[in-house]
Amino acid sequence: MRYAPPASTAFPVLRISQEGISAEGSFAETQASYLRPDPRLVKKLDSLLSEKKIGIVAHFYMDPELQGVLASCKHPHVFVSDSLLMADRAVEMAREGARSIIVLGVDFMSENVRAMLDAAGFEDVPVYRAAEEEIGCSLAESAETEAYRAYLEEAARNAPALHVVYINTSLQTKAEAQTIVPTITCTSSNVVKTVLTAAAELPELNIFFGPDTYMGENLESLFRSLSQLDDAAIKTVHPAHDRESIARLLERFHYFREGSCVVHHLFGDDVVRRVRAEHADAYITAHLEVPGGMFALALEAETRGRGIVGSTSNILRFILEKVDEAIAEGRSEKLEFILGTEAGMITPIVRGVEERLAKVEGEAPTVEIVFPVATGAMAATGDRTLPVVPGVAAGDGCSVSGGCVTCPHMKMNNLHSLLTIAERIDQESDESMSGLHPESYEGTISGVRIAELGARPILHMRDFQRSGALSEGLHAEILGKSSLVQAG
Repeated sequence: MRYAPPASTAFPVLRISQEGISAEGSFAETQASYLRPDPRLVKKLDSLLSEKKIGIVAHFYMDPELQGVLASCKHPHVFVSDSLLMADRAVEMAREGARSIIVLGVDFMSENVRAMLDAAGFEDVPVYRAAEEEIGCSLAESAETEAYRAYLEEAARNAPALHVVYINTSLQTKAEAQTIVPTITCTSSNVVKTVLTAAAELPELNIFFGPDTYMGENLESLFRSLSQLDDAAIKTVHPAHDRESIARLLERFHYFREGSCVVHHLFGDDVVRRVRAEHADAYITAHLEVPGGMFALALEAETRGRGIVGSTSNILRFILEKVDEAIAEGRSEKLEFILGTEAGMITPIVRGVEERLAKVEGEAPTVEIVFPVATGAMAATGDRTLPVVPGVAAGDGCSVSGGCVTCPHMKMNNLHSLLTIAERIDQESDESMSGLHPESYEGTISGVRIAELGARPILHMRDFQRSGALSEGLHAEILGKSSLVQAG
């Protein structure tokens, strides 16, 4: 029997056309309401940033009100991206004269920015968070448990081993991991290449990925799919691999089984079933962190050129490329995209689509962004610092049956906080603003500063991105650890 929910439970939709923006469903209407920010607020923030030479790096998952204002600022040192590029751009801003950096994200992001500025020689450039309270992350916290330490100790006993840790973890986690087993960070956009390259360079290597369970499951599923292809097809994904080497990788690939992001956790079976039934002709996008059902749906669509599985940047690029193709071919039909990640992505998507449609003479396509949310919503907590959390309540949002599309931790970053911090900079002493600084991690492990140890896996990733290969230093760590285990 065909699944047919009542019309009142239709997914929220935000529509972008040459005539403007429209929305269906209260969730989409809320997202749309902030895309045209108050020009007075934009002017005020722009003035403060320019006058005080403040740089801002923000994550795509910021709330639409804040992103709407940031996108309208003319100040050159405002940058919204995924977590990988935030730290890189902060370093560039410091080189270009920014005297301080405000990070709009969760705490591990500001810690990464601090570590990379220090590594680049900009220890004197202060970094500020958006709140004095902890801005947590359920995924990062899952790597701070005894279970994760036991997982790392298991990795160390299975040398040669490499720990591939998702960048969405604290510097403390990265530092402690580095002391147990050689560690390299990754992001959702480079994790596949990182694992495949490591396995190709060291065929006997045991690879331990963590802490994101869904991403680990999805990677294993992806590698199993690769193992079913012929050698020529596999080499288009990675030239050093074939069916035999992928089979060997699958025997040595491990992932942590107890870590998840509160947002992506709820893209469940209910949502997948509804997407199949109600949006069969849509393009499907999914972050690598979503559960297996949503991942499989997007991966299936990707094989047909109708979807993408990847990072936030990959998703944004895919949508804009499809819009470009339709414009180039003179097509004016509706392009429908399922947004399988956090709803904060809507702001850069809308900006990019609007820029393209504005250049079209004559008819242009209409773009619909579908938020695949369940009929539950965000539940109010009454807490000022964390006013909403994923929960079951009336209206659009997220529920235990699938489709959580907004991160409550990210929403602790807000426009009022940003304006207040910008006003305080240069008006108050750095000591009085110390509660806004990222955790400094002044302690040591085995005589080495935690901040230095925690930065090492990030620098290994930087080396990999520059050269396309694991660094000699990381090779030495892996082989040295293996020798110690064998000698023991």
